[in-house]
Amino acid sequence: MFKKLISLISFMMILLSSFGTCYADVVGFNGGVNNEYEYKEVVFLSGEPVTFVGEYSYKVKGKGTQKKVSYKFDLKDIKNKENELSRKIDYTVNYDIREDKGQTIANLVLDKYSESVEIDGVEYDLEDYQLSKSDVVDNRPVSDYMSGNTKARKYYLINKDQGKVIVEVSGGEVGYSNFWGNTQTKLMNYVISASRTEVAKDDDNDADDYNWNGTVEIQTSATMNKQIKYSNNDANYTSFEGGNVKVENSEVVSSYTYDLPDMGTDGTADNNDRKNGNIKISSNMVPKLQRLIVPKFKDIKGHWAQKYVEKLYSLDIFDERGEHFDPDIPMLRMEYTKAVMRACDIRVKANLGDSFTNFPVNNSNITKDEKMLFYDVDTNSQDFAFIEKGLEKGLIKGIDKRNFGADDKLTKAQAITIMIRGLGFENKAPNPGYKTNFSDDYTIPSWAKDAIYVAKEIGLIEGDSSNKIHANQILTRAEASKLLVRFMEFLEKDLKKDYRENIIYF
Repeated sequence: MFKKLISLISFMMILLSSFGTCYADVVGFNGGVNNEYEYKEVVFLSGEPVTFVGEYSYKVKGKGTQKKVSYKFDLKDIKNKENELSRKIDYTVNYDIREDKGQTIANLVLDKYSESVEIDGVEYDLEDYQLSKSDVVDNRPVSDYMSGNTKARKYYLINKDQGKVIVEVSGGEVGYSNFWGNTQTKLMNYVISASRTEVAKDDDNDADDYNWNGTVEIQTSATMNKQIKYSNNDANYTSFEGGNVKVENSEVVSSYTYDLPDMGTDGTADNNDRKNGNIKISSNMVPKLQRLIVPKFKDIKGHWAQKYVEKLYSLDIFDERGEHFDPDIPMLRMEYTKAVMRACDIRVKANLGDSFTNFPVNNSNITKDEKMLFYDVDTNSQDFAFIEKGLEKGLIKGIDKRNFGADDKLTKAQAITIMIRGLGFENKAPNPGYKTNFSDDYTIPSWAKDAIYVAKEIGLIEGDSSNKIHANQILTRAEASKLLVRFMEFLEKDLKKDYRENIIYF
């Protein structure tokens, strides 16, 4: 019975669940991958690539601004079971939470380490390990975005007193995390220098033959993403034809590109004759399935937006309880704001009775004037908590300084602006003075121009057959549904592609 292993992505989520997940560490810097049953990585200490497979476990303690993490590996050579790897590492992650900036700095401190590797009768023991690692994450958008840097040096003794191997490690990583998925991609560079001083007693062997150097580039990406798939109901006598299923997939992929000397069978190295190659390994978890609520609206069957409406309703993004959705009437600003927040799983503090809240809050000791955000949003209404959280996340603004316009009809410009603010991309537009490439650019409100420009650049929107965007058009509930689904697809698919496929060509 295999010892059950936790995926690297699960580790990522547990380690930093207090502040967001994306800036967690994909365990170690070795390019390892795993599923529920085994862990795998490639080791280069002998001058040859050796693939080890076995068990991995970890523990996490602490909360708040500090967590203690320890992990353990017990591995064997996939080809020669006599070759073994044992590794134990303990470290502390300290968090500097800057709520005023909406960002967090995570600094890793190495506490304890031990590592022993045996390859073809030669032992490599980790004598010293220096490590510096720091990440920054932007917590304010609906996706956490992370960037980090790493420097390390590992010093191994060969057979206790027969030489040494020094591995210089440098690299960086990027990542994101949202309700629909998270990806962390790490690019590490190894510079390996080895020297053996007491190997051969034969005078014919020059000591230089036992000194060698090499490089390894490691690209590793850990991904979890959720997809919504439609499943038909094959029964004839049933109350519904089919429904949506939420499918959660987790995968780790790794690529090792190496430049090493030609190694002789006696351990000698020819630094002038090089071996170059690439090794790819990957592993995935068994998908997790969850059936979703089946919509039963009478007025959307055959409608062009049926699949969009049904997908959003099955995810509880729309909470209509009647038999009609009214797809062709205008979407209201408050309805759309709540839908965006629910699509991103942004939980709010509110009074009991709202099925989308995670806990109640008691406002009895706060005066109405102290709580008031807009004159047209009652502080006692369920909508107040959504407005409060939407402002905190930077998603929304009022139609003026005093009013939110909760019951106003939603324009296309407003809808697009809320999405781009949610992604945190509002600053990606050019300096003022530019024009979008839409033929009705002159009709775009100045406050929405940056958002519309960015939305077009990242593929969230496109013009009509005349290349017009119709920024001031009132969106129907059907049109808003289509836009919301495209927004979720960006969180699910486009970010993953940018953070993995555009970096690692696997």
